[in-house]
Amino acid sequence: MKKQIIDTDLTRAQQWGDAAYIGSDIVLSERIADAPIPSEPKRMSFVLIALCRRGKAQYSIDTQEVMIKPNDLIIISDRHIIDNYMASPDLEGLCIMLSRPFYYEFVQRASNVSSLLLFSLQHPVVTLTPDEVQVFCNYFSVIKKRIAMPDHHYRKELVSTLLLAMFYEMSDVIYRGQQTTKRQTRADVIFTQFIRLVEQHFRVERRVGWYAEQLCITPKYLSETVKAVSKRTPNEWIDNYVTLEIRVLLKNTNKSIKEIAEEMHFANQSFLGKYFKERVGISPSEYRKG
Repeated sequence: MKKQIIDTDLTRAQQWGDAAYIGSDIVLSERIADAPIPSEPKRMSFVLIALCRRGKAQYSIDTQEVMIKPNDLIIISDRHIIDNYMASPDLEGLCIMLSRPFYYEFVQRASNVSSLLLFSLQHPVVTLTPDEVQVFCNYFSVIKKRIAMPDHHYRKELVSTLLLAMFYEMSDVIYRGQQTTKRQTRADVIFTQFIRLVEQHFRVERRVGWYAEQLCITPKYLSETVKAVSKRTPNEWIDNYVTLEIRVLLKNTNKSIKEIAEEMHFANQSFLGKYFKERVGISPSEYRKG
């Protein structure tokens, strides 16, 4: 029997051991081992940033296997599907969880935000140096202490500012070894807005022209901009989201291909089959059996 995908939120995370939190926007915990081991795939509805301090763990993210070890920084943006989670008994780590609205609210103020987004989408794990581990731990400690000050009039704003500073520090990891970094440009902003629109609408809308219209720019300009920033075309980004969702639905649900076609707003099962095979190389039924 195929496993059902369950949407998860920050509510249960607030109950982990020593969790510190502000409403449903921010949760911090040093007891990552307290996280319940899911028996079914979990679709992330929040952004997860975690540092493994001890032990090992493995899981699949959107059906791709991931292994983590000490000093690994894990970044998982929302809407990814986590499954097959296993951890060693001695697992220890620091975990920061942010609601989608709160994350986008403060990260939009960061320069090179598209690079951060690209990194989390394509590289969910990066190994930190000892100095970088210490930086992360220092920020985590300060942020957690500020969360524990409910009478502070600007508590949420202060925590948001500290998180932004931490993101700048961690973004430097991404640019490790690079000689220069660029300032945020209009292209960065357009790319980020495009990705957010795709995340929200890819099940219904697959036309580049529609996304360009929402952004009040021409399809040609959108295509040139997205390609320049990400090295991928808008169609490739849209296809990636669509085929990934179809793969997950095929592997992790009992829904028929016809039902999946309806859910993904294809005209019929035949159209979905053709679309999927052109991009994945095999038919949906073959993929499901594999």
